[in-house]
Amino acid sequence: MRIALFEPEIAGNVGAILRLGACLGASVHLIEPLGFVWDDRRVRRAAMDYIDHVSVTRHAGFDAFRETVAGRLVLLTTKSTQSVYDFRFAPDDILLFGKESAGVPASVSATCDAHLRIPMRAPVRSMNLASSAALVLGEALRQTGSLPA
Repeated sequence: MRIALFEPEIAGNVGAILRLGACLGASVHLIEPLGFVWDDRRVRRAAMDYIDHVSVTRHAGFDAFRETVAGRLVLLTTKSTQSVYDFRFAPDDILLFGKESAGVPASVSATCDAHLRIPMRAPVRSMNLASSAALVLGEALRQTGSLPA
């Protein structure tokens, strides 16, 4: 299972997701441009020493990401009607999360194999990026029998 972050904007979210990947065994792909300087201390502060236990790959853009990373691309979006709980995940899925302020552009969305949303009550529309990644990764790993022992 892999996590891909499309043009993430908040260093603390990326750090928290790196820690999540380290704890649950998911690699993390960062699709540039980033909304912060990579060596931002906030990344390391959120990831703590877990950053040394996660595979992180940076990609120069979405096209470069797709050229080098194969697998089913599962987009998490508020624009979908299909729940993450009604979807069958596969062990080699790539969970794609858009930038905090705008998600992903239509051109990226069109390339995705599935579009899912996290069910939540109205009138709220979205969770924090790191919280969303944790919830979806946990469900995907549970479904595929891939949770760490």
